[in-house]
Amino acid sequence: MTQFNDQLAQVQGPEWLSTKRRESLELFTTLDVPQESVEAWKYTRVDVDFDALRPHGKRDVVSDVSALPASVQERLSGTDVGAFLVLDGPDVVYRTELPAELTAKGVIFTDLKTAVEQHADKVQQYLYSVVPAEVPDDTTIAAPGTTPSKSPDPSEGKFSALAAALWTNGAFVYVPRGVEVELPLGSFRVMSDAGTYTATRTLVVAEENAQVTFIDEQDSEALPGTYAIGAVELVVKDGARVRYVSIQNWGEGVTHIQRQRGDVGRDATLNSLVVTMGGTLSRTEMQSYLRGQGADSEMLALYFANADQHFDHYTLQHHAAANAHSDLLYKGVNNDQAVGVFSGMIKVDLGAQKTDAYQKHRTLMLSSEARNYSVPQLEINANDVRCSHGSTTSPVDQEALFFLRSRGISKETAEKMLVTAFLEDVLGRVPLSSVVKYIEGIIAKKVGAA
Repeated sequence: MTQFNDQLAQVQGPEWLSTKRRESLELFTTLDVPQESVEAWKYTRVDVDFDALRPHGKRDVVSDVSALPASVQERLSGTDVGAFLVLDGPDVVYRTELPAELTAKGVIFTDLKTAVEQHADKVQQYLYSVVPAEVPDDTTIAAPGTTPSKSPDPSEGKFSALAAALWTNGAFVYVPRGVEVELPLGSFRVMSDAGTYTATRTLVVAEENAQVTFIDEQDSEALPGTYAIGAVELVVKDGARVRYVSIQNWGEGVTHIQRQRGDVGRDATLNSLVVTMGGTLSRTEMQSYLRGQGADSEMLALYFANADQHFDHYTLQHHAAANAHSDLLYKGVNNDQAVGVFSGMIKVDLGAQKTDAYQKHRTLMLSSEARNYSVPQLEINANDVRCSHGSTTSPVDQEALFFLRSRGISKETAEKMLVTAFLEDVLGRVPLSSVVKYIEGIIAKKVGAA
């Protein structure tokens, strides 16, 4: 994998970051690609020839929105973000500035490459602190004499190590103590170079009692043999509130692998929404580490897989402190020959009494040829908790479909109505109207009712 060493040699940055990149690449070279024998990757295999991977081509800055890809222009016409970045592959090609009143309060919103140069102290403090190069050891703290869960297989960190070594850019958000950012901030990531890879990183830091919403969108045309590898680090300090939204709508041929992890402090709240609609193969990990007492994590997701798409979601609600609450609701739709995978774990450490944790996964099957694998799990090491998990997989209600069609509604429109209704209890919990409207438009295209 000489080409990765060559690419790393071309990356400029401070010594502490260069050292971390080198260590991450060395780790990457020692790890195997996770196989089906690894429980967390049992139903998903990524076939990738690393020696053949080449980085996405460089892109120039554009001065006007009209020069951006059509899909981005369409989204910008209907979004309500207060400021945003547009990245094409490794480069920021367009940006808007943060409102002056927020800058005056110490809020920082820029691309990660610029943040390393201009805000090195803050980046060095938090970068890799939540999503390190290696897979985090989320072993449950168990009572003496009992057997805790085994540590993750090291190979689970293969792609995280690559992302840690070779990330080219991404977004950086920093909100000082007590500051509330009312309008969402956003990042629109596109790719336009087939047969390449892009490694990106998002770092959101909300200090004590701060508040911010960040929308992370990914979109492209069909790009055969293309890889999007990423990491998202969410630092939610005591009393802070962070809402993070990820909308993945890559084109056909893209393999998407991303680890998202939140570190949630005392009486802090993390609301996350993961939307998976595009790409040929997608593996998304969403983890909440409830570090402080009274921490709260809401984890929502919806996905719609059709044709030969393969969508894999892995979740972890790790309760490390007492009196914390987490609520997970994942809903998916599988059509044609698509495959959906969900593996979710609630871990409760010894001493995390009064834990209140819920996990629910529901799948709607539109085709008898589609497949679905669902593995909800609990591991509890405290004796005063309230935890539940559940999973259901079911076909479309034929009576409801017949009822709609008997009233002159086409099959495509009737299916769109039923799918939208099925996903509504997720969408109904998202207070971002432009995001909900955009997702509903993707659903309509998926069922041919747009």
